[in-house]
Amino acid sequence: MIFDGHNDALSRLWKTGGDPVEAFASGGHVSIKAAKAGGLGGGFFAMFSSGSRQMFDFSALKPDGDSMPFAAPMDQTLALRDASEQAGVARRLHEAGALRICLTGTELRETMAAGQMACLLHLEGADCIDHELLVLDLLYAAGLRSLGPVWSRNTDFGEGVPFVFGQGPDTGGGLTDLGRALVARCMALNMVIDTSHITERGFWDIGDLGAPLVATHSNACAITNTTRNLTDAQLRAVGETGGMVGLNFGTLFLSKSGWFDLEATTDDMIRHLDHMMQMAGEDHVGLGSDFDGAPLPQGIASAADLPVLVEAMSRAGYGSELIEKLTCENWLRFLTRQLG
Repeated sequence: MIFDGHNDALSRLWKTGGDPVEAFASGGHVSIKAAKAGGLGGGFFAMFSSGSRQMFDFSALKPDGDSMPFAAPMDQTLALRDASEQAGVARRLHEAGALRICLTGTELRETMAAGQMACLLHLEGADCIDHELLVLDLLYAAGLRSLGPVWSRNTDFGEGVPFVFGQGPDTGGGLTDLGRALVARCMALNMVIDTSHITERGFWDIGDLGAPLVATHSNACAITNTTRNLTDAQLRAVGETGGMVGLNFGTLFLSKSGWFDLEATTDDMIRHLDHMMQMAGEDHVGLGSDFDGAPLPQGIASAADLPVLVEAMSRAGYGSELIEKLTCENWLRFLTRQLG
């Protein structure tokens, strides 16, 4: 069984409209059919506020040069509509038995062992959260257990990184005072705090507050230098704080050709895994696919093709114990420590 650190299936289902249970049966990168075929047993299911229910076009991600336009901040009321409706999608799937919203690492493991899709609810960007953090408590009551203060746009809580090739994540300021309050509240709730999409300064700010450093779907700058990947110092800090980093399958973050032509291979993925393990340690690296949110490498069209990556790991000399760590155990052990 494979546990994945990030997917955007809830956003896809929300944009699709209609009956989410029917839509989750097949289609998209993550579905019941694809998960069963590829051995995907669970993962972080992100709620992402975009302001539009227009379906995502991956071909539009192909940059015209070294950078893409930086997203403008979102209105909090509009962002709250998006996030709450996607939470409703997750609840509808839970009630239908298509997945189980899990609150602890123990529940995640038990759900996967029982053959049901295990869902850890994640908020990608805190755009929907008010300054008094009341919405955070409401979403926590609905099952939220992981949060990233920003997506790649600024919020009242901190600065996000733009999408740029040839530059690392040191692009601006870090957490605001409100951001520090948000992180402190998340820590009090024992939530996972995700540093993917935040500036390098924001990453260190979160570490300074004492949280384990987690990047659910980020790669290595040393292999592909983009703002969305992590420096060697950041990767070492992930391991030193007992955190986790998940390999992002998005071609843009895997190679130069992945950025300019949206083409990457499993060999690129292995290069990132090798370096991430060298820096953070093999106990602190997992998968963070970005399924349903990014263009994918050759040979991986959906979660059904996860065995292709497992086979590439085996060809690269990874033993069965290491493959088990990278595909499942590292995430589950971390989440059991963090959530119970």
